[in-house]
Amino acid sequence: MKKIALALAASIASTPAMAGVYVNAESNASYTGNDYTSRTTDIHIGYEGDVGAFGYYIQGGPAFTAADGVDGSTDFSGKLGGSVAASEKLGLYGEVSFKTDETADNAYGTKIGAKYSF
Repeated sequence: MKKIALALAASIASTPAMAGVYVNAESNASYTGNDYTSRTTDIHIGYEGDVGAFGYYIQGGPAFTAADGVDGSTDFSGKLGGSVAASEKLGLYGEVSFKTDETADNAYGTKIGAKYSF
């Protein structure tokens, strides 16, 4: 069942972006040297849109975590982000994310960046 959901989410996520509701599946693995340490797979439902030159999105859903040698866990994660075209060639973006954890402190993250196209 999980494989079917992942395949469906991946096919939906690969369609061209447009305003409205979407599904986003993302898997992030961590390694130290050549040693696998953990993987977190998020399956989020989100909404995206724009107001003038400002684009935004909000998404959330289950986060499946599997650490090397430890039983996996299911938590909740989410992201809120936006972007703005500063000029025809320069875009600015940012994101705030979180992940709950039943046995430890919740995790939070931020991302900020710029993309210049030649």
